[in-house]
Amino acid sequence: MVARERLTTEEFDHIASLPENREKRLEFIGREIVEVVSNNYASEITMKLATYLGMYLLTHPAGHMTGPDGGYIVSGERYMPDIAIVSSARQPESSHDAWNPNAPDLAVEVLSPTDEPSNLRIKIVNYLRAGTTVWVVDPNKQQVETYIPDMAPQTLTVVDTLTGGALLPDFELAVKDIFPANHPPSE
Repeated sequence: MVARERLTTEEFDHIASLPENREKRLEFIGREIVEVVSNNYASEITMKLATYLGMYLLTHPAGHMTGPDGGYIVSGERYMPDIAIVSSARQPESSHDAWNPNAPDLAVEVLSPTDEPSNLRIKIVNYLRAGTTVWVVDPNKQQVETYIPDMAPQTLTVVDTLTGGALLPDFELAVKDIFPANHPPSE
């Protein structure tokens, strides 16, 4: 096994700001640089869920939502969740920083084939430490795992309903509506 060099936050910030990296989506997970690469199917699911959340926020101005280019500082690391919401109570105005210093209240991670399970575990632990609720959407299994601080994780399938809890009161979405009807679950 080859040990990989661990970076400092400052080293990551410098590398991420280099001209050759400006067009890349880079995260800093476990003190290592991880390039975020998705695919069209995961992107379609992200946009579909973002549409439902965006419609909710139009009638319930609970916070600010960002997409896959929104960066957050979480437990000293740098994450770019596919969808994130920061409550207006915690952050009255949208952040203009490259990396929002406030961890999101909700982080949605839509799995893609390049996601490493070990990196996802690190992110979930750090999100929870920061008080962030996490929804992990698995396009292949057509399920959503919900992680809420101080609560047991739940796995929701296409027969269940995803709710926003205290963070997004009255938000309800049938899990089956997140996924395109013409893509059955796979293993």
